[in-house]
Amino acid sequence: MKYIFLLICFCSSFLNLFAAADSVIVPINRQYFHDKILKEQKLCDKADGKEDGILHISNNDEINLQATDILFRKINELRFWVETDSNIVSNNEKVRYLSYIENLLKQYRSAWRNTHFLNGIDISSLFNGFSQVIKAQADGKPIYFLIEQQAYPIAKINCDIFFDNKDIRSIQNMVYLKFCRLYPDKILETIMPYAKETFADSLIIVACKNNPVQLYSFAQSIHSVQGKLIERSTDTVVKGVVALSKTPNALFYFPFLDDILTGKKTIEGIKKFVGDGDKGYDSVGYYKLLVKTEIEYYKRLEQPTPDTPIAMFGANGLRQTLYKMALRHFITPINILHEQPVPIRMRAIQPLTAEELYYMIVMGEADIYTSSYKHSFDRMVQLMGQKPRGDSLLQNVHYDFFKKFLKMAANYNQLDTFLKMMPTENASQLIRAFVANLDKGLNVEDAVDVADSYSSITNKKLQKTILDYVEENEQKSIADDNTKGKIVYDLLKKIMMSSDTAYKIDLTSEIGIPSIYDISSQAMQDDKGRIVEQVFFYGDEDGKAFFPRFLNSFPAKDWDQTMKKEWVEIKSKKSNLYVFANRPLDYNQNLDDSAQVHLGNYLKSMGMMPSMVIHRGHSYWLPGTIARMPQGAKIILLGSCGGYQNLNKILDISPDAHIISTKETGTGDINQPIINYINQTLMTGKVLSWRTMWSSLSKIMEKDPSKAIRESWDDYIPPYKNLGAIFIKAYHKKMGGDEN
Repeated sequence: MKYIFLLICFCSSFLNLFAAADSVIVPINRQYFHDKILKEQKLCDKADGKEDGILHISNNDEINLQATDILFRKINELRFWVETDSNIVSNNEKVRYLSYIENLLKQYRSAWRNTHFLNGIDISSLFNGFSQVIKAQADGKPIYFLIEQQAYPIAKINCDIFFDNKDIRSIQNMVYLKFCRLYPDKILETIMPYAKETFADSLIIVACKNNPVQLYSFAQSIHSVQGKLIERSTDTVVKGVVALSKTPNALFYFPFLDDILTGKKTIEGIKKFVGDGDKGYDSVGYYKLLVKTEIEYYKRLEQPTPDTPIAMFGANGLRQTLYKMALRHFITPINILHEQPVPIRMRAIQPLTAEELYYMIVMGEADIYTSSYKHSFDRMVQLMGQKPRGDSLLQNVHYDFFKKFLKMAANYNQLDTFLKMMPTENASQLIRAFVANLDKGLNVEDAVDVADSYSSITNKKLQKTILDYVEENEQKSIADDNTKGKIVYDLLKKIMMSSDTAYKIDLTSEIGIPSIYDISSQAMQDDKGRIVEQVFFYGDEDGKAFFPRFLNSFPAKDWDQTMKKEWVEIKSKKSNLYVFANRPLDYNQNLDDSAQVHLGNYLKSMGMMPSMVIHRGHSYWLPGTIARMPQGAKIILLGSCGGYQNLNKILDISPDAHIISTKETGTGDINQPIINYINQTLMTGKVLSWRTMWSSLSKIMEKDPSKAIRESWDDYIPPYKNLGAIFIKAYHKKMGGDEN
């Protein structure tokens, strides 16, 4: 009824407009400029995909009608106002003001396409802001303060439209400063036109604090506009970065920038570990220095008034460098030697202390093999002494990354072991802290970690403790009327309870997400009844080794194979099931990436949208697969998913995906039986039940003569136990896709 009422009002307003239009006579010499506005109105109408007289900018009918009213009635009122306003006298002036309106529509249409710049529903704010400015200009009043009050996207559009205003330089400066507050990482890229302004030096300081490594890069170009601005700065931090930019192998020193500036560390002192970056480089000593600095920096962050170190975050900052060095010098070597005897395999980590192993473990979440983790964990415990205290270890690192550490311990069945290395009360407080404050921060990564941990814990008493604390935090959120807290803890509680059949929790009816326990063959089909699978291979040695075995898993009696230059097409003889896999061409020449791009383009040209995606490769290739992943896939089979960030990206692309993942890199001898089982079910047209599938495959894997296969199977996670992914789905559903 509300929609009908609005529609009646909308039609009524148009009738009034037509009546008003009859009283406005547009001279023939200006009709052309009115026609240009009418043309832009049609183009805006068409921008939503259909020219139908309604602007479809949201799923809300009321918003669409309001936007349509602005686009047609209010814009028409404004162009008639130009003709009748007594302050706009001459023909040239009227043409100029009509051009302002035309440009408004052009700017809106352009900005609407770039949703990061201006959301479609902001047309009301944009029109109101523009109307104020254009009428103030016509009255000879200043427009600076009107634009100053506007949000950046709208202020920028008005600044561009009224470029001929007498105060335009001041307006441009003010709008640019709005931009810099929003995007401090783009200051150095955009400051050239403003280099002579009085605020330029201050912006250089802001840019430096936001990203000192970026400033370092610009500082090296001493003759550029940015280089000259940086060179003349008197700020201590900027001068410190400039000095580093003139130091050989400067990026090795950046993580310690804060300590260098305060005199706690010297370049000469660090150089004894860095050498010349190759010769004389002490990888262990450098890593130990990074860990020591991380502990010191994190302690500053945990003060009552947080003191954020300049060089802790961002590209080549302390944490990124710590991750790189942990991966390069310790995780990769012990992963590569996974078939060697333990003393040989784990030799790389022998010089490390328990605290240094702790950081290696948490930094390696997305990369460390299960066996590498377990041996590293055992070594860490060994180094903690005859009576190891887990709480003492966490105190030594000031509880830095403790939630990530507990999550990993749960995933690798070591959490119970770790908690027993401390008094019961301390263990209880630690779990309480693990579950607390999950509603804080910009995202819900900690909540996802808790969900993942819960699914990995087999100790029923520990599960109950976590669930009790989740319910306790839910009640606190209700008492505090904390909306985000109520949502986070309510979802966690339901998802955790759903993993235990005793609670009989149906997540589909409880939180409105599609079934996580099964998927029908019909749901996998496109509008032509086809089921399309896309497999991503990579051109390293593993990819080349497994590709022939992959092809051999499709026997000629059941499948037709067509080998193309860059991919293979495999078609079931019994059904409309298609499998496409790019060939693992040489990655050193980027040929595997090109093959994936060309295969994706080919599938689009054939109108084939894959409903199943398989990632065949190490976890470090996963970002490439995600970047090429088709939208709307229903089943996704991965190796190590790499934690929250990758899961979130995957579900952003395919919100309803059933994700099968493993804590390790996928194993070909396990992946193929999974794929075969899924394909056989889809070809028969039956419903694919994950519980039935997992039960059947578990019986097979338990009898496998290879211990490695049996252990690796335990690391695979079916969709109904992927509680982290389920939480993200549910949270996005609850928040309407808004992460925050």
